[in-house]
Amino acid sequence: MATGITKREQHSLDAISALDFYEEQIPLPNEEAPVTLTYPNKAAITDIVQPFPRRFICVDDQGEKPLAKLPDNSFILDDNFFVLNELICENKKADLFYLDPPYGTGFDFHSRDLDHAYKDTMRQATYLEFMRRRLILMRECMTDTGSIYVHIGHQMLAHLKVLMDEIFGSNNFRNLITRRKCSSKNFTRKQYANINDYILFYSKNNSYTWNQPGVKPEQEWIEKEYPKVDELGRRFKLVPIHAPGTRNGETGQPWRGMVPPPGKHWQYVPSKLDKLDKQGDIHWSRNGNPRRKVYWSADKKTALTDYWEQYRDAHHQSIKITGYPTEKNLEMIKMIVGASSKPNDLVIDPFCGSGTTMQAARDLGRRYIGVDASFSAAKATLQRMRHGLKLMGDYVSGKSKQAKQLVLSDVGKTINSCTFITDSCLLDAYNAEIRELSSI
Repeated sequence: MATGITKREQHSLDAISALDFYEEQIPLPNEEAPVTLTYPNKAAITDIVQPFPRRFICVDDQGEKPLAKLPDNSFILDDNFFVLNELICENKKADLFYLDPPYGTGFDFHSRDLDHAYKDTMRQATYLEFMRRRLILMRECMTDTGSIYVHIGHQMLAHLKVLMDEIFGSNNFRNLITRRKCSSKNFTRKQYANINDYILFYSKNNSYTWNQPGVKPEQEWIEKEYPKVDELGRRFKLVPIHAPGTRNGETGQPWRGMVPPPGKHWQYVPSKLDKLDKQGDIHWSRNGNPRRKVYWSADKKTALTDYWEQYRDAHHQSIKITGYPTEKNLEMIKMIVGASSKPNDLVIDPFCGSGTTMQAARDLGRRYIGVDASFSAAKATLQRMRHGLKLMGDYVSGKSKQAKQLVLSDVGKTINSCTFITDSCLLDAYNAEIRELSSI
C-alpha cells in the first residue's frame, strides 16, 4: 500500500512517462491553468451578481405586508435566483447551503396525490448555466467559514464537479459523498442497478466550520475491531507505535535499543513511550515487538466515511413524510447541518422542496430560509413546518380507516410557525392560490 511521504523522504526515482520526452513538441498546460466548461451564452459573473430589484411580501391570515428585508425562519415562494440576489443586496450571509436541485433526468415530477411539483427537462448546456448562475450567487452570500452541499444524481454529477471546481476552486473540494438511496432496483436489464446518488461537498475557504460527525457502531464491529479483553473486562486492540516517514528528531532515535522500521518513525518521543509502558499501555509480543493498547469506550463513535448507506429515503409505512417527490432523509440532513454549522447559524436551502432542511435546521437551533418556485413545494413545506408530518402509509391508502385516523391525529398540532413570503409579481398573478397557501 502506498503511503504519503515528503519529497526528502523519497528513496527512489519517480515513474517515467513517455510524454516527458515529447513535452517540447506536445506542450502541457500550465499547472495553474483553470479547467472550465464551455457552452453558448455563458453569462459574465458581473451580469449575474448585479441587482434585480424585487418587492417581497409577507402573506398571512392578516393580509399582505411589504418587507424591507427578508427575515429568518421563512419560506419564500419565488425563483431562487431573485431571492439569492436579494440576500446579496442585504449582505445577509449563510453559514451553510444544502440543495437538492433538479438532476437533469428529463422527467416531470408529481406528488403522491398527483399534484405537479416541477419539471426537470432542461438540456445539458441550459441546465449547467441555470445551476452556474445560482451557485455563483450562493458563493457570494456565503460566510468565509461556510460550506455547500449539492445533492445530485449520476446524470450531471461529472459536469457539476467541474462547474463547482470553477466556482469554488478545486482546492475547496472536500468530498464526493455516495449515498445509498434505496434497497434495490428492478430495472437492471443491460445495466447495473442504480441504487446510489451523490453529494458534492465544498467549502468557501480552507477555514470552515466542521464538527466531526460519528456513528455508533454495531456490537459485531466492536468485537471485530477490539478483539482482546484485559483482566478487568475492557476491550482493546493493538496498534503499531510507528508511523510512515523518516524523522531526524527524537522520534527517529532508538528506544529500548530498537530503531523504527526503515522509512518510519516512532509516533511518540521515547519519554512518552516509557510513560505508556509504565502505565501498562504497551503490549510486548513474544518476539519483543511493542504495540500500543487502544481501549474501547461506550461513548466512542466511528467517523463517518464518504459512503452513506444508513440514510435511505422513506422505505416503509411507519416513516413520516410529506409525500413530496424526491423528499430526502431527515436524519441525513440533520447530520449535515450538525457537521457544518453552529447553533444560531443561518442555513439556506434554495431548492427546499418539502422543507426537510428547514425542519432539520429548526430542530438543531439554527436559523433557516427555504426557497422554492413550486406551489406543491410551498404546500408541503408550510404543512410540515406548521403542522408536522404524517406517516408514509397515509399516502398509500388514503381512504382507509386507519389512514383517516392518522391524518386527523395530526390536525391542529402546530409544531412551529413559518413566515410565508412571496414577491409582488407572483402575488398579483396568483393571488387566490397564494392566499390558499397562507391559510395552511
